[in-house]
Amino acid sequence: MNAPLDSLLQILDNGASEAAAPSRSVPVLMPVALDQTYDYLVPDGMDAAPGSFVLVPFGPQTRIGIVWDTPRGEGKPVDPKKMKALTSRIDAPCLPEISMRFAEWVARYTLAPLGMVARMMMSADAAFEPPKHRFGVCIVEGATPPPKMTQARTRVMEIAADGLIRSKSDLANLAGCSTGVVDGLAAAGMLVEVAIPERVFPRPHAGHGTTGFTDDQTRAVESLRSAVDANNFSVTLLDGVTGSGKTEVYFEAVARALEAGHQTLILLPEIALTSQFLDRFARRFGAPPVEWHSALSPAERGRIWKGVARGDVRCVVGARSALFLPFCDLGLIVVDEEHDQGFKQDDRVHYQGRDMAVVRGNLGKFPVVLASATPSIESHVNALIGRYRHAILPGRFSGVQMPDVSAIDLRSEKLTPGKWLAERLVASMTETLEKGQQTLLFLNRRGYAPLTLCRSCGHRLECPQCTAWLVEHRFKKKLTCHHCGFSLSLPEKCPKCAAPGSLVACGPGVERVQEEVAERFPDARVALLSSDLIPGLPEMREMIRGIEAREFDIIIGTQIVAKGHNFPGLALVGVVDGDLGLAHGADPRSAERTFQLLHQVTGRAGRTSFVGRGFVQTYSPDHPVMTAIVAGDRNAFLNYEVQTRQAGLLPPYGRLAAIIVSSREKPLTEQVAREIARRAPPSDVISVLGPSEAPIAVVRGRHRWRLLVKAPRDADLQGYLRAWAGTIPKLKSDVRITVDIDPYNFL
Repeated sequence: MNAPLDSLLQILDNGASEAAAPSRSVPVLMPVALDQTYDYLVPDGMDAAPGSFVLVPFGPQTRIGIVWDTPRGEGKPVDPKKMKALTSRIDAPCLPEISMRFAEWVARYTLAPLGMVARMMMSADAAFEPPKHRFGVCIVEGATPPPKMTQARTRVMEIAADGLIRSKSDLANLAGCSTGVVDGLAAAGMLVEVAIPERVFPRPHAGHGTTGFTDDQTRAVESLRSAVDANNFSVTLLDGVTGSGKTEVYFEAVARALEAGHQTLILLPEIALTSQFLDRFARRFGAPPVEWHSALSPAERGRIWKGVARGDVRCVVGARSALFLPFCDLGLIVVDEEHDQGFKQDDRVHYQGRDMAVVRGNLGKFPVVLASATPSIESHVNALIGRYRHAILPGRFSGVQMPDVSAIDLRSEKLTPGKWLAERLVASMTETLEKGQQTLLFLNRRGYAPLTLCRSCGHRLECPQCTAWLVEHRFKKKLTCHHCGFSLSLPEKCPKCAAPGSLVACGPGVERVQEEVAERFPDARVALLSSDLIPGLPEMREMIRGIEAREFDIIIGTQIVAKGHNFPGLALVGVVDGDLGLAHGADPRSAERTFQLLHQVTGRAGRTSFVGRGFVQTYSPDHPVMTAIVAGDRNAFLNYEVQTRQAGLLPPYGRLAAIIVSSREKPLTEQVAREIARRAPPSDVISVLGPSEAPIAVVRGRHRWRLLVKAPRDADLQGYLRAWAGTIPKLKSDVRITVDIDPYNFL
């Protein structure tokens, strides 16, 4: 072959290679702790529209990324010849554009890497895996029975005669036989294996049920309906006493949004405990909502994620993470118990679910409803100044008065040694039992006792990894740390002085209260609600149903019992330690949180046909929280707290950010914290407090120092923190810095 022809063939080959090479690039965001996109070439014929999920080479691995619509970050320009190509596109619905804008907003506000926010939007791994088809068996019409029809085979065929498709195991369980019997009938041609159709999501119907409303409720319903009809962003604070029917009222807003063809989202702080709520929803809409919480199986999470993205799911009831589902046409968000601290996430991306719900509504131009009997100070102030609409339900739907609450001053009404219930409370419990009514004892402390010490040498048993005492859990015969999970068996002798039988439990937990109740009321049926004692979600819901059905006389519980439950037979609530939440002087929200918790738990009493009673055991009866609870004067407490916040320029009149420095070496942690503080940019309006050792100085073996940044409401706090971060040199690998905008945890 001659040289000119060789050259021509080489030119043609090069041209063909260039034609086959990918011709364009797209930015891809990886769900990792990075705040930038990476450019990848798109192979010819591949659809890589914004929001697509793709497999890409990322370092030594192949990982899932999201095709973003605009480049992010300041990545270095890459030579197209060295640029890697997308491996493949994943068969999953695209992330909606509004979800991308929401992710960017959350990342900017919380100072979290955009990749970590995207990771929250990909919280269902199964949604990005190839679909797994499930197979079952059904009857073959007209098939000739085999010569040998045993009793087991006959039972199987009788059940299968309805023509339904069932898995082999389900069919065998119903017939009370082994799957081998089912296999034998399939081999004989009596049953045939077929694919089980994918379950269809229930469709709630806006007009299914009707509810009768009081005049106050009717006004609130009309206000919420008008907000939905306006088809624009607004926030309404639905402010009603416990038992006022807030749920039924905001259901009408949900119905209106469903009628308009929109998806709806209801956020609850404890979705796993809300069996009553789900039943009420089904009665109103003729179908249950789709649940979203951590107890779902991976496969179910993937199915729901896809259903939300495709619009098949019309109403989601979920925990705070449901905000990051890929809704294609969201038209209403309801945040129930909007004051609850459960909406604050303190891991990885630190965000307040209530506030982010408001942001999501603003981006999507649809209404948001915040519902509570004890609104947060932020929402209360926003309603006062007209930023939020305010719908008020001043009385209970049943017409029954609010509970009569009394303080038991433990300074004068001394407790019997070794006992934790005051005699006045015990007498009221006896009277309640005689009437066939229920009593609730509330103590927000898990376990048997918060401290174990040695009577011989005074040694206190503490966690080896945290600055915290080990909590005794007598039912499990364990000492456990509630910060890191460390546990050990109850020792028979003091680990320091080796004195046998010298360890004594100090203070009460709910298990210890139950022990006293069993001694005082041996014939009473007692239920103990504590998250560490109930194995799982089904058992918790079953116990709550049992309480609702009056299968128990005395209920003892932690804050689980204050989460919006309706127990018709509950007449008396006793708060064992009303001062517990006020003990943390470093927490500016402690008074607000204590008032909300006590108001919510005492509000469980007497919600139907009789006036309930409440007793709060306290050593501080003159504290503004206690006087407001006893007087039933919520406004008195709110006015006190608002004035306190104004005077201290605390939220919502100011802004806070916490900076937590941690490492495994105490001197290094302090050194880095002080160096970071030294580099704080000077400012006339923003102040930096600290650093100081955290109240809980060690968690999981890591020493912790804190700084608190305080700014006026209109200051650019995020801009200040970004400028500050730019001055900090590269840290040693063991040092971690966490930034928490709008902190709720000050320990």
